[in-house]
Amino acid sequence: MFKTRITELFGIEYPVIQGGMQRVSTAELVAAVANAGGLGFLSALTQPTPAALAEEITRTQAMTNKPFGVNLTILPSITPPPYEEYAQVIIDSGVKIVETAGRSPKPFMAAFKEAGIKVAHKCTSVRHALKAQEVGCDAVIIDGFEAAGHPGEDDIPSLVLLPRTVDTLDIPVIACGGFSDGRGLAAALAMGAEAVSMGTRFLGTVEAPVHQNLKDKLLEGSELDTQLIFRKFRNTARVYRNSVAEEVVSIEQKKDTEFSDIAELVSGKRGAKVLETGDMEHGIWWAGMSQGLIYDIPTVDVLVKRIVSDAYEIVQGRLAKLISA
Repeated sequence: MFKTRITELFGIEYPVIQGGMQRVSTAELVAAVANAGGLGFLSALTQPTPAALAEEITRTQAMTNKPFGVNLTILPSITPPPYEEYAQVIIDSGVKIVETAGRSPKPFMAAFKEAGIKVAHKCTSVRHALKAQEVGCDAVIIDGFEAAGHPGEDDIPSLVLLPRTVDTLDIPVIACGGFSDGRGLAAALAMGAEAVSMGTRFLGTVEAPVHQNLKDKLLEGSELDTQLIFRKFRNTARVYRNSVAEEVVSIEQKKDTEFSDIAELVSGKRGAKVLETGDMEHGIWWAGMSQGLIYDIPTVDVLVKRIVSDAYEIVQGRLAKLISA
């Protein structure tokens, strides 16, 4: 129904993308998105080793013959993961689409390009999107302030950030942050985006490999039930508002707080237990404002088809009727 530069670039049927999510973007979810006609991204660093990533890619390839990608998030660390080895696994696997996030993908671009891989870099500002274009990325994913995870420090929502990015760049722009349904897709396309990327909405699907308690929380929650943490350290993150997130904010507000004072509360191990055990107060977990628009837990196929058909009806039906003859 919708032919855009992104559907053409990645060879997908619909301009609907499931972004890479730590501990969530595994073969079952990604293959389901691909089979539904969208584009899913495995999370490379969810896998403990490059060899494990190779196995996960092979598992995904066994579940779908449609395009899918791999997310490689590059973050500063005292003991960084072997990013080059993960990148080489992606190249060797035959996967042709990569989503990068965090630091600039520049060190990996030559190898990715030589392998014929298309790269979409996730950004939170126009200036970073411009740099991504300069280093050779094929597309950018622009994260508005509504997004889960790290929405940057500028606090610009998608309604402004998306069209500003489209106005500035030549390469295709994918909208992210606050999108969850056909209305969002239609709006994103109207603002010049070539697709939407969603994380929180795909958490609320049958195939998402998280505990049912988390999915129930998404149904119960509203747009008010997220919490910004790490503001003091200029590493802002949007998570679900629970007792742990509120405790983190309380500690941050103290004058001499250092990150070490909250490190244990926000540890990845605690977050993993939330997803696995369903103890929703054990740690922090990512959620965007779009949870306020989650009213059911459908299969991925139902969700993707519904988003596209609803967007089509808005464009061909409601909006067309507003134009007088």
